[in-house]
Amino acid sequence: MRPRKKRALSSEDARNIRQRGYDDALEFALSIGLSSDYKNDPHAKKDVIDLSGDAHSVKSGEKKWQIFLYRLERFWSDDAFGTMNGIGDLLAECINAFPPAFATYQRNKVVAKERLRKPMRELADKLQEKRRLRAFLNKSLFNGGEVNYLTVKHDKIFHVFLNQDVVQVFSDNLEVCNSRAISAGQMPEQKVLFRYNGENLGELEMRNDSPTHYREVRFNMIKPKVMELLFTKIPLAKTFSDKVLVYGDASKRFGRWK
Repeated sequence: MRPRKKRALSSEDARNIRQRGYDDALEFALSIGLSSDYKNDPHAKKDVIDLSGDAHSVKSGEKKWQIFLYRLERFWSDDAFGTMNGIGDLLAECINAFPPAFATYQRNKVVAKERLRKPMRELADKLQEKRRLRAFLNKSLFNGGEVNYLTVKHDKIFHVFLNQDVVQVFSDNLEVCNSRAISAGQMPEQKVLFRYNGENLGELEMRNDSPTHYREVRFNMIKPKVMELLFTKIPLAKTFSDKVLVYGDASKRFGRWK
């Protein structure tokens, strides 16, 4: 039996998800003493800038986070990807495995998917090297260190983790591999998987489901597995308030204004 095809998000679904993200960022801002006109910079992943001037990427949701969704131009224009020992070039090669026109891809998907296998395989090989994996995660999650904290709303509480702690824990504990063909009609090496305890924690894949979202690289993370790993490896260090908990080395700098 073939796996059920995932339903694409409608425009209304996407708007609702974005609004929920804005609402959660505002709730966090208010919970640490900011006013309702708090500063942020969503284009740089800085959802909230706290009273010390440090930036937070605020995540919520129940199942999955979209870490990035980039077109070819991003990998050409962003020097960080370009200098990441070939990672940016391979991501661009994944995109270029697909023809420029969506209609051409629709007529023969197998050809493009076959071309995708080589750069996806090489990406997995490169990201198995811990130094490259750290660089990729730091860029993807924290824009190369410009964002100081990953702050997650989970069970109605905000959990604050330092960027360096998160990157180190992920790079130490994730297994990087390619996807396999597990049923008829599937093709192997269509994704790079980041696995923890034998289950997918993250997926790097192509998004080609519509003319609007075509030839894009998407990096997703599975929230329950992320939280399991972070809670297991980074100890609770400080209670900022009944709504904000601080973990690991984040306790050394978060809340200095209090």
